Amino acid sequence: MRHITLPDTGTAAAWREAARSCLKEGLSPADILWGSEASERSLFDDQPVSGAAPVKMTVPRSFVSLAETVCWHRDADRFARLYAFLWRLKDAPHLIADRGDRELAHLRSMEKSVHRCQHKMKAFVRFREIGERDAARRSFAAWFEPTHHTVEPTADFFARRFADMDWRIVTPEKTAIFLDGRLSFAPGQPKPDLPDDAGEALWLTYFRSIFNPARLKVQAMTSEMPKKYWKNLPEAATIPDLIANAPARARAMAEAAPTLPPVRAEKARQQLAAHMSAWEGPKEALPAAIHDCTRCPLHRTATQAVPGVGPHDAALMIVGEQPGDQEDLAGLPFVGPAGQLFDRVAEAAGLRRQEAFVTNAVKHFKFTPRGKRRLHQRPNSGEIEHCRWWLDAERALVKPKLILALGATAAEALTGSGVNILRRRGTVEQLADGTPVLLAVHPSFLLRLPDPAERERQTALFEADLRCAMEMVAALVAPTTAAALAEPR
Repeated sequence: MRHITLPDTGTAAAWREAARSCLKEGLSPADILWGSEASERSLFDDQPVSGAAPVKMTVPRSFVSLAETVCWHRDADRFARLYAFLWRLKDAPHLIADRGDRELAHLRSMEKSVHRCQHKMKAFVRFREIGERDAARRSFAAWFEPTHHTVEPTADFFARRFADMDWRIVTPEKTAIFLDGRLSFAPGQPKPDLPDDAGEALWLTYFRSIFNPARLKVQAMTSEMPKKYWKNLPEAATIPDLIANAPARARAMAEAAPTLPPVRAEKARQQLAAHMSAWEGPKEALPAAIHDCTRCPLHRTATQAVPGVGPHDAALMIVGEQPGDQEDLAGLPFVGPAGQLFDRVAEAAGLRRQEAFVTNAVKHFKFTPRGKRRLHQRPNSGEIEHCRWWLDAERALVKPKLILALGATAAEALTGSGVNILRRRGTVEQLADGTPVLLAVHPSFLLRLPDPAERERQTALFEADLRCAMEMVAALVAPTTAAALAEPR
């Protein structure tokens, strides 16, 4: 068995050269025992090994980068793992990209651990000045305890960052020394007795000032700043106190917050209030205001807006969905096929439509053009929400005793939900101001039913809903007002 000892300095380059030599000799992973200068030699070291044919291969560049990092891991088997995977690559180069390969996944995990250790070293090394401040090159020293052998591969970072000063980073296993612009390495040392830093008081003041107690997440903080490094960080001494006082400081910050909203927030509030405010103009001006509405994109394609019609003191308000093709052209609600069906059923139920206020939840016709035809499209929730402003204005002016909601769109505009309208039909729901809403299907639903028997049954139910509306009005208004709405029976 071949025993290969790698130096503690220049380890990655030494492993690369040794691996290249082993491939030339055709040595398999079982023929090699890898170790470092600190490893103990065994009885079977350096026994003659008869290698196979020399291996000629092109090593993937990504493996070279992987090995360069993994060589600095603390795992004693790192060199053997790397060579074993390299040996497999000679027959299957695609393995370097196989995320499902267990050995590659282990090596990638080791690579990630080394990179994380390097990141922590860059973040948590704290230098103390050990030389004379008026010297040509100031001198500093730091103590650090890395998890892996990352002093050597990370030292170049500090050499570039602090090229204008002399420094040394002392660790238990290796010491990096930067003197007169030259980087070298020496054996590790015990923790030196470093002097206090006059600038630490200023640093601690800054650290406390940037600590935001309202955003404290202890688990995330300890993940980024593991407690094993705290003993060498001057700011770590303040962390327990900052954590303990965080709730009180967060409450104090909330109490000290300004009471007046920012300018942008106030403008947004005023804009929202303008959209939610009720109509304050005269009754006669409301239809013209609805005609001029541009609150949603539906006004761009519709011929005109269609406001409600009827007495402003009507006890019954009838709310449909939206204007259809004929309503869009005529400018009046419920004059198309659905409106004509409503009139016939209302007449049978004894309801005189001219005595009620008739309107729609949405005031503009929404459609899809198909040749010369305009096919009805159901309004979405956003369009219903925009038009609710006008429906509320009509309700405020008429002040009906009862509202008859025809269909899911009217139900959504009035109650906030348009689902399960067939289950809810014939039921009464209360609005926030106490106004009762009787739910019924829309007449267009009856027109779409293909089965004559089912259409007849649903029409009878619809007529019963209209009769129920009349009975409710009779109970809510004076007898004279109820008589004006209902025909004698």
